[in-house]
Amino acid sequence: MKKNNRVLVAMSGGVDSSLCAALLKEQGYEAIGVTMRLWVSPDFEDEAKHSGRGCCSLSAVDDARRVADKMEMPFYVLNFKESFRTQVVDYFVDEYRRGRTPNPCIACNRYLKFDLLLKKAFELEAWYVATGHYARVEYDESLERFRLKKAADARKDQTYTLYNLTQKQLAHTLFPLGGFLKSEVREMAAKYGLAVADKPDSQEICFIPDDDYKRFLREETDVESKPGPILDLDGNRLGTHQGLVNYTVGQRKGLGIAVGRPIFVVELDVENNTLIVGDDRDVFFRALVADDLNFILIDELKEPRRVMAKIRYHAKEVPALLSPLPHGQAKLEFDEPERAVTPGQSVVFYEGDDVVGGGIIQQAIR
Repeated sequence: MKKNNRVLVAMSGGVDSSLCAALLKEQGYEAIGVTMRLWVSPDFEDEAKHSGRGCCSLSAVDDARRVADKMEMPFYVLNFKESFRTQVVDYFVDEYRRGRTPNPCIACNRYLKFDLLLKKAFELEAWYVATGHYARVEYDESLERFRLKKAADARKDQTYTLYNLTQKQLAHTLFPLGGFLKSEVREMAAKYGLAVADKPDSQEICFIPDDDYKRFLREETDVESKPGPILDLDGNRLGTHQGLVNYTVGQRKGLGIAVGRPIFVVELDVENNTLIVGDDRDVFFRALVADDLNFILIDELKEPRRVMAKIRYHAKEVPALLSPLPHGQAKLEFDEPERAVTPGQSVVFYEGDDVVGGGIIQQAIR
């Protein structure tokens, strides 16, 4: 397939993806709007009740279709429900079963938006996939590679969720909003007459519209909330937990124990169904081990490298030393101990505005 200006625009029905489509049309791209149908609750009444919430909702599809019609764009709804179930929802459930804390949005970007959707784009002879993510892609001729860079709006930057992008995917990806502030996006959407200009941003996990993941695990999966002991770091029993899926590293509230001082979750011992707790100082870690690594700015990590690192989406970047380990793993040593390093979450490495790469936290080292 020869390079062309046809682009598949992922439209969620929100203001970001809607303006993304409008800008690309204005810039002369042959834009095709698509909404990925990812999830329908097994309980139809739940789907109806939450039909106005989340990027998987019925009203979101209708909003996206109306924007595409206004832009005089072809529009399709793609059924990715089976892939979403196996690659995102099952992963989400399995991670909690293992006592880890997953990030389903990163899995969705990795396997759906920039893999399956890109393949669909190629089937439709489109050269690009475009999304409303706040990030920038630039080609560096001196490095002969594409670079993923932070958005102009630091508060909305989404590069943390995009670190899995490969060079091939970056070559076929457009992020039209990367150079704008969120306030500018809403202003431009209003000028284009888009009805979603003032639509609130979706905050919840799209397949859990009420944002209650504990209810989801309890009602729609076979994950057990089996009670077990709460122990301190010396092995003293302090109480009984109500199932490890209800806890995460760093948690303070909802432990159901009183010892006369603040107590925090330090570790989830799945093998022994035990919740380990300690003082605030016990939740700080000096290093971590990550695997399932992907690098963007470099081909591979061959020697120690100074980076800034984020261990969760809303965390601040902190200075650290990143070093290669055998078997495709890497060790990240923080300059100062970092709080609540959580297995299952992603860690992303930066140099300035550039995403160096990232991986999945496997082990926190105290």
